[in-house]
Amino acid sequence: MNNRYDFLFLFDCQDANPNGDPDAGNLPRIDVETGQGLVTDVCLKRKIRNFVAQTSDNRIYFVEGAVHNNQHKEAYEAIGEKPEKKVKATVKDAAREWMCKNYYDVRTFGAVMSTEVNCGQVRGPVQVSFARSIDTVVTSEHAITRTSVTNEKDIEKERTMGRKFTVPYGLYLAKGFVNPFLAEQTGFDDDDLELLFTALENAFQFDQSAARPAGSMNPQALLVFKHDNALGKAPSQKLFDLVQVKRKEGVEAPRNFSDYDVTVDEKAIPDGVTLIRRI
Repeated sequence: MNNRYDFLFLFDCQDANPNGDPDAGNLPRIDVETGQGLVTDVCLKRKIRNFVAQTSDNRIYFVEGAVHNNQHKEAYEAIGEKPEKKVKATVKDAAREWMCKNYYDVRTFGAVMSTEVNCGQVRGPVQVSFARSIDTVVTSEHAITRTSVTNEKDIEKERTMGRKFTVPYGLYLAKGFVNPFLAEQTGFDDDDLELLFTALENAFQFDQSAARPAGSMNPQALLVFKHDNALGKAPSQKLFDLVQVKRKEGVEAPRNFSDYDVTVDEKAIPDGVTLIRRI
């Protein structure tokens, strides 16, 4: 891959919990000073990993229930070496290369694999920021009831009350970057890049749950700035500043993507940079 890429990802949330905070009783994450909603980079990467795992033959390193040392042992077995406490740098490099080749998320996002069975560390070429809502969001709290019980001894108890939290509406913006120099080191290629963008386009298609029902979260824009070389023709932020997302005049409480205007100053895009509108 010989090109640098910068991209902006816009998605919205309606009557759902986009990213619950376990330190706050699973409330939607919020910047306490500005009131803007937040979705972590870890959450977004999980959507990508899940899509790739479900729709392709690529293996995923960070999966539920994975035992990483066992995965590392597989790498050593594949290269014909034993996972000893002290291994030669060339052996560790070979194990790391095998991990990059065989795990999509390792060669994409990187991983720290220097545990008891040492496969080294990988700095991934793809980085994704926290997503932040364009406007402040409101957290709605809903009382729910449970009419059944777990144990027979509790059959006479009254219904159990619980709480469910949602965001009535929020439009979120995340920023991303693809480093071609690191891509060369990990083996991340153009096919992997296409799969990454496809995963973002379908990030919530196979992620439905009680907290995020079908249609409650939707990708609304994926704007990709492609540079004609590896170094790039402009700083990332200069390109991101060309995109403006503003609430339409007269809209006090946005409840739909149509309540916003998304504009790009295409005349100001530097020579050597191409804007690709994926969504």
